[in-house]
Amino acid sequence: MTTDFQQSRAGLGARLRELRGPVSGREFAARLGWTQSKVSKLETGRQTATVADVRAWAAAAGQPEAAGELEARVQGLESRTRSWRRQLTAGHRPVQDTLTVEYERSSHLRAWEGALVVGMLQTADYARAVFTRYSELHQSVRDTDDAVRARLRRQALLYEPGRVFDIVMWEAALYAAVCPPAVLAGQLDRLASVIGLDTVRLGIVPLGAPVALPPAGGFWMYDDRLVIVEDWHAELWLDDADSTALYGRVWARLQKAAVYGTSAHRIIARARAGLGT
Repeated sequence: MTTDFQQSRAGLGARLRELRGPVSGREFAARLGWTQSKVSKLETGRQTATVADVRAWAAAAGQPEAAGELEARVQGLESRTRSWRRQLTAGHRPVQDTLTVEYERSSHLRAWEGALVVGMLQTADYARAVFTRYSELHQSVRDTDDAVRARLRRQALLYEPGRVFDIVMWEAALYAAVCPPAVLAGQLDRLASVIGLDTVRLGIVPLGAPVALPPAGGFWMYDDRLVIVEDWHAELWLDDADSTALYGRVWARLQKAAVYGTSAHRIIARARAGLGT
């Protein structure tokens, strides 16, 4: 979580405590039908409130007019930390459509990925395997085919003049067996084919290469206005100047260790040969 997020959540908790007034935490929890620990965690910023939580809180405090203000605070939190549980209520397809809007608004897109092939360069079969695994993890709606089609349609942006995709991947991502070997082989062939595209600069950080920072979680930068970071529980949408500048520095440091062109092609070909398919 970001410090800004933690501070905002703590601020919401303080406001909830203020609304509770002189009523004890135990009595207030009884009014709500909650445990006292939930009331305590919300007030101290150790748990993120939902819209339903704050509506119930305002009613229990006898101040239903405060519900609108509290909901706005929760929505402000959600705009920065978008939980997968909420995003995937209707499946992966709506998430893909939301991301496409951000891609279309951007001219310089930078990515770092150390765990798997980035979505913008995935084949249909590889993307299908990834979506299936995440649907199983989050027990979300299965709309895999629709999600794959949405992702592939977005890849048309790779061929539009006026955009640059600066993508840096760790070599380890080439070996992640998130799909059958034949699918991974096709995916590696696809990666090799984008080297040389006018709009794509694909760099690979070799295993064992000296790096200025540990290769951590993946992220995308949309110009200098937005960074989207993926975690297991949520996406972080960061648009404040300090955060975007920080991720810009992270990307630049990791990018310095990457190799391009023939050298990148050689690394991909080595991973491809290791599959023996």
